[in-house]
Amino acid sequence: MYKIRINPLALQDLIDIKEYITKKLDNPDAAVRIVQKIVGSYEKLKDFPEMGVSLNSKIDIPTDYRFLVSNEYIIFYKLEGEYISVHRVLNVKRDYLRILFKDEGLHT
Repeated sequence: MYKIRINPLALQDLIDIKEYITKKLDNPDAAVRIVQKIVGSYEKLKDFPEMGVSLNSKIDIPTDYRFLVSNEYIIFYKLEGEYISVHRVLNVKRDYLRILFKDEGLHT
């Protein structure tokens, strides 16, 4: 079984998602449910680390990122030894490739 490791940027993404939904919908309960669903999605990776899709299959930039979709959010992660490293959790409506590869030092 793999262990989950959360990048500080992914943790901040979860905090931002919760705050955004709380303010936009004025519904803190919905915000908690959505974040819990996202966390539940990436927790499944412990047992099924390759259930996500390789990002290489979608873009022309060499990368070892994989991704998993949870509602309107994309969980970007990498398999690193015994760890599943969750790097970012981004809304599908955002320019997630630019955000993701900016963090990697690449420009799309």
